[in-house]
Amino acid sequence: MAERTPYLAANWKMHKTVAEAAEYVDALLPRIAATPHDVVLCPSYLALSEVVERSRGSAVRVAAQNMHEEDAGAFTGEVSAPMLVAADVDAVVLGHSERRQFFNETDEALARKVPAALAVGLQPILCVGESEEARDAGQTVGVLERQLQADLAEVGDGSMAEVVIAYEPIWAIGTGRTATPEQAQEACACIRDTLRERGAVADRVRILYGGSVKPDNAAELLAQEDIDGALVGGASLDPGEFAAIIEAA
Repeated sequence: MAERTPYLAANWKMHKTVAEAAEYVDALLPRIAATPHDVVLCPSYLALSEVVERSRGSAVRVAAQNMHEEDAGAFTGEVSAPMLVAADVDAVVLGHSERRQFFNETDEALARKVPAALAVGLQPILCVGESEEARDAGQTVGVLERQLQADLAEVGDGSMAEVVIAYEPIWAIGTGRTATPEQAQEACACIRDTLRERGAVADRVRILYGGSVKPDNAAELLAQEDIDGALVGGASLDPGEFAAIIEAA
């Protein structure tokens, strides 16, 4: 099995002003100065440059929360991959469940976005996951396979190891239901098996868990064989809590 460096990403969603983002980075960096892990902060577009500048020379990398598949054009309100690269951004979250649910993100669009990110050197953090209805209907495997096959359709086998996959059990986010470490591992193993059909490179792909990760459950989740890190939401808004999750990996 290939060695996979733990990958911890903080998705701030629509939180933190530029000033608040700066304070967060200044508080986080001393806490994780010795970490050997890959640490990624995902601020809003407005705070990207501030976080990039304050993180220089540290273990922290920076990701945008979304991007358009075209390099330029008449797409009011959108941001392109070349714009992110010019801002020294390292990665981009694509297909987050909130983008799919509230902004009509489709697998067809993601099939264009993922290779567009790779083409300019951005690391895609591709999110996949099933709804509560799909989970209860026993359709988890089918949903994950469909999303992965569609979203990665234009990604060559040689580029697969550059993609990070984040499993989001939508049914366990804000519903009062909790995914057990065993359920999380089962889904992440399914993702790796689906990727393995494309070749042994699957053992080099890092798969994150993204369902309400907190300091008190991080160690058990991240100890699972096919879970290589976490895409953290609410708990990542506090630098102390996020640092504790990083230390648990």
